[in-house]
Amino acid sequence: MLPGPERENVNHGGKVIMPPSALDKLTRLHITYPMLFELINGAKDKLTHAGVLEFIAEEGRIYLPYWMMQTLLLEPGDLLQVMSTDLPSASFVKLQAQSTNFLDISDPKAVLENAFRNFSCLTKGDIFTFAYNDQTYEMAVLETKPGTGKNGAISVIETDLEVDFATPVGYEEPKRVSGTSTPRSGVGGLPLGGMMHSAGGTMAQAINYASIAPQSNTAAAGAKAVSSHFLSEGHKLKGSRAPTPKASTPVAGASTNPPQPAVARPRTNGPQPLRLPPGKLFFGYEMKLVKKKKGGEEDKENEDAKPRFQGQGQTLRGGAKKRPTAGDGEPGGKGKGKDVEDKNASDGQRQGGGRTLRDTPKQ
Repeated sequence: MLPGPERENVNHGGKVIMPPSALDKLTRLHITYPMLFELINGAKDKLTHAGVLEFIAEEGRIYLPYWMMQTLLLEPGDLLQVMSTDLPSASFVKLQAQSTNFLDISDPKAVLENAFRNFSCLTKGDIFTFAYNDQTYEMAVLETKPGTGKNGAISVIETDLEVDFATPVGYEEPKRVSGTSTPRSGVGGLPLGGMMHSAGGTMAQAINYASIAPQSNTAAAGAKAVSSHFLSEGHKLKGSRAPTPKASTPVAGASTNPPQPAVARPRTNGPQPLRLPPGKLFFGYEMKLVKKKKGGEEDKENEDAKPRFQGQGQTLRGGAKKRPTAGDGEPGGKGKGKDVEDKNASDGQRQGGGRTLRDTPKQ
């Protein structure tokens, strides 16, 4: 009802707006700061405590948050008694959320620290409100320390406050389901996981250990007979026509009802499900140790002694280049002339006899 734009911190806080005349009177009195007030509704015998936000109200009026008017059972225009008071600094407060929506807040500590900035004091039994993410939350004050009087009012200004939470209103503990319980089946009333092993007989007999042991030969045959998914005959997609449907004329002695599907029978061959009571373990499979090879060091030495690369290499060129001999390097050009003769001889063998285009020189 305060004129001007809406101020959310005023409606969701613990401070009131008073007229300027109240400030003039308070400055003449010897009061302690910060200014804290006790609000009393004598007609309903209700009281609470609040701080002051501003002194801008019209004369003869005081503006309160909506939750505070509900606590005092006030209606707009009712008379309210305001008294200056002094409250001790708070050390502990216990709160209770009035809805389970408070549990959806990821960081309630930071949210409450921000909400308490708009409060100066708390009174035991009050239910205040604060806004977060466009949603309003209600919080009840169950316990305060150190509380003075029967109302247990405390100041929350510049103090280290320990906050405890009670179970929110409407919260129910989730029912815990035992890990050994299994849903019941509709056929025969037996559990889908099988019967739980009792004290009678051995546990190996209860789970048919003989069929699942590693050395057993019946496990494969039983699994093939029970868990096969292809038990019918195959049909070709091409080359055969569908049989002509027969007339639906009833035949004497024959039933017209469709055949009922076969009821699944409990498995008697192969491994059985293992269901143990709490606190019991079953170690049924035999343990096989890994065999170590003998003479491991000798094998390693023999392996290192084996040659890594065997065989002969080959060059990409047709023949190996001959190295020059001592006679090739004689002075006078003998060696060089021999090489030229050999080359010419080889050219003659390769080319054979031929004629030149030039005329034969005259003798």
